[in-house]
Amino acid sequence: MNPKINALTDMDTKNAILEAAESTKRWQLGMPKGPLDGLPIGVKDLQDAKGLLTTHGSPKLRGNIASKDLPMVAKLRDAGAIILAKTNVPELGAGGNSRNPVWGATGNPFNPNLIAGGSSGGSAAALGANMLPLCTGSDTGGSLRLPAALCGIVGYRPSVDVVAHPTRPLGWSGISVLGPMARTVEDMILMLQVIQGYDENDPLTAPAAPDRFSNLPNIALKELRIGYSEDFGGTPVDPDIRATFQQRVAAIKPHVAVCRPVDLNLGDMDRVFDILRAESFHVAFAQGLIDTPEFFGDNIKTNVALAKSFTLADRGWAHVEQTKILRNYNALMKDFDIILLPTVPVSPFPWTQPHATEIDQQKMDIYYRWLALTYRGSLLNGPSITLPTGLDPQGMPFGLQILGAVRADETLLAAASAIEALLAQTSETARPEPDFATLQDSTIELKSMVTHPPIFDSTDTSATVKTAV
Repeated sequence: MNPKINALTDMDTKNAILEAAESTKRWQLGMPKGPLDGLPIGVKDLQDAKGLLTTHGSPKLRGNIASKDLPMVAKLRDAGAIILAKTNVPELGAGGNSRNPVWGATGNPFNPNLIAGGSSGGSAAALGANMLPLCTGSDTGGSLRLPAALCGIVGYRPSVDVVAHPTRPLGWSGISVLGPMARTVEDMILMLQVIQGYDENDPLTAPAAPDRFSNLPNIALKELRIGYSEDFGGTPVDPDIRATFQQRVAAIKPHVAVCRPVDLNLGDMDRVFDILRAESFHVAFAQGLIDTPEFFGDNIKTNVALAKSFTLADRGWAHVEQTKILRNYNALMKDFDIILLPTVPVSPFPWTQPHATEIDQQKMDIYYRWLALTYRGSLLNGPSITLPTGLDPQGMPFGLQILGAVRADETLLAAASAIEALLAQTSETARPEPDFATLQDSTIELKSMVTHPPIFDSTDTSATVKTAV
């Protein structure tokens, strides 16, 4: 199936088969390593997994073989997970379209001509095609939620204190987090129980009970107080997406205590995000652009140039405005348990198009502006999740985004589980699956962006990457 959508990049099939056999023996003896023992997992190609290529989709790193696991990946291994493959991303994780000059483009399992989203697009597509049960992701402006919505699976951005990210360069910035992706909320929580936890090198995490997510609060649908917004305070949304969102709200409304519209115009969210994102990209890539500019694509250059246009006064303003946004949100959430939103403002478009340039007759001023429905929520440092809820009018997956109160992850997950169960009762709103027969017959060339896909020869001790013939 993978050649049809190009979701998985470097694979460790031989070792995975050996590990699976060992897992079987442990289960037969009643001695599994942990709750994930034997489950094959995909790891996003921005994250190190020992012995596998971690290229970030960048030609500069096409020969980079990780010498150790990212701490989150190490936790998964310790719990028995089998790291089967890396999953595709946009170049250096920049943008909502998982295509790059190393591995090519990832197609949507519901239509390989269309985008799978990003930056965790390979993970989402692999899950959407039922190739893997669990995958890792990360999220700055929606990279867990956007591709999950487009591929019909669950993507969860936890509060900043939940999953330790001790390798984050800007240790005090919570704009980027790590998180789990799965096909259902229950599967996602199983993974979350393993990867959550404190690390002294991540100052934003906090000590918590090891079984923090084992027993979620018992929340009855009839007690839920729900607010909803079609556009997160005025961001452009395609009319068909608005209509589909309204249908999902209508399906939920009779079953809850409160369900009414809310105004999410919390502040100048777009400019705050521009500054915080530009800061992180400048730290990561500015020097590389000076040293080897030929290795960086337009998205990276755009972000670094934007960063150079900001001043210290702009950064100070962004701190103040983000704090105001948080406090406005906290005041709003005194009346609600969760907030419903669409996840993506448009149906998937061809992956040959780098990004959405116009939505509902409004032009996007920068390549990531079409992600405003998700990145505005990132500024809150609280939890958000997207659930697969049927199809949109174009026959593509529709994701329902849910925001929770800051650091109220348990409440959000309990509410999401209840809503998932409600919407699963009818085929119109249940998690959709691709037409696998049609997908298997696909002849789309998803690697047309690549000169030669890299193949690592494990017998070559120099750890270079050779080109395929």
